[in-house]
Amino acid sequence: MIQSYDPIIQSLFASLFTWGVTALGAALVFVLPSDRRRGTTILDVSLGFAGGVMTAASFWSLLAPAIEISEAQLGALAFIPVSVGFAFGAIFVFFSDKMIPSCVGAELSIIEVLSSNKEVIPTGANSNNQTEVLLNSGQGITSNEGGESSFDPRKRGMDEGLRERTTLAITSRKALRDDNNPNEDNNNKITVNETTNDRPSTQQSSNNSDLLISWRRILMLIMAVTVHNFPEGLAVGIGFGSIGKTPAATFEKAFNLALGIGLQNFPEGLAVSLPLASFGYSPFRAFLYGQLSGMVEPLAALLGSSAVLLMEAILPYALSFAAGAMIYVACSHGNGKMASASAIIGFLVMMCLDVGLS
Repeated sequence: MIQSYDPIIQSLFASLFTWGVTALGAALVFVLPSDRRRGTTILDVSLGFAGGVMTAASFWSLLAPAIEISEAQLGALAFIPVSVGFAFGAIFVFFSDKMIPSCVGAELSIIEVLSSNKEVIPTGANSNNQTEVLLNSGQGITSNEGGESSFDPRKRGMDEGLRERTTLAITSRKALRDDNNPNEDNNNKITVNETTNDRPSTQQSSNNSDLLISWRRILMLIMAVTVHNFPEGLAVGIGFGSIGKTPAATFEKAFNLALGIGLQNFPEGLAVSLPLASFGYSPFRAFLYGQLSGMVEPLAALLGSSAVLLMEAILPYALSFAAGAMIYVACSHGNGKMASASAIIGFLVMMCLDVGLS
C-alpha cells in the first residue's frame, strides 16, 4: 500500500515507524528493573546487536546503491565519491559529539559560582551567624542603594527558577575590613545572610549544584543519542528518495533499511530511559526523555528524501554519507574514539580496494 505514495511521504511514514520503535524501547523502563548492573548488561547486548544491524544495513541498503551509481558515472574511479561521502558522514557525527559539551556548558555556571570561584571563610565571631564568602570574580553582582547587592542569575546564564530564593547581601567595605589585615582586598567579599527564612543553606546550595550537574549529564545523553539519530533519519529519507535511480535502489531495500534502523533504535531508546530510572527519575519521565531522542528522525528523513529528489547528482555522496555516519555510530558504542576512527579507516581501505580493483 505504501508503495503507491510519493517517496517523501514514504520516508515520513518510515521515519515515524523508527521513532515509534525508539519510544517502544524507552517504554521498557516500565517493566525492567532499575538495577544498574543488570541494566548495563542489557544495554551492552542490545547495543551490540544494534551495531551489527547498522553495519549490515549501511552496506546493502546504502553503500551498494552508491557504488553502483558511481560505477555507471566514473567507472574505475567510482570509489572517490563513495569514499568522500563515507568519510564526511563519520566526520559529521564525530564533530557533533565534540560539540555537545559546549552546547550545554552554560549549565555549569552555577557550579562556577558555588564551587570553583569561591572560598568559604568561617567567621565564628560574627554575631549575626553570617558566613563570609570570598569570590574570585564579581560577575553577576549588582549593587543597590544602601551598600547591598543582589545576585542576578540571569547575568550568568543560569536557570532563574532554581535560584529564585537565593539572596546575597554585601556589607559595607568598612564593616568587612579586618584591622589585623589592612592589605586584604575586601572588594569582592560578600556575606550570605542566614538570618532570614528565605536564605539558601549550604546544603541547599550543594543540592542545587548536584541537580545542575545531573541535569547537564542527562542533557548530554539525550543530545548524543539525538545526534546519532539524525543520520539514521537521513538514511531512511535517502533510501526512499533514491528508489528507481539504480537497479540496486529498490523499495524493498529502502523498506529493509527502515526496518533495520527501527531494530537498532529499540535499544537506543532504552539507553536513555534506563540510566535515568537508575538515577531516581520516575519511569514516566525517563520514558519521555528516552523517546524524545527519536523525534529528529522524521525531520531528517524529509530533508534527505527532498535533497535526493531535487539534486540527483549528489545521490552517491548522500548514500555514502549516511552509511559513514551510521557505521561510525555502530563502532562508537562501547569503544574509544581512536578505535572508532581506526574501524572507519579500515573499512574505507577495504572498500577502495574492492571497488577499485574489481
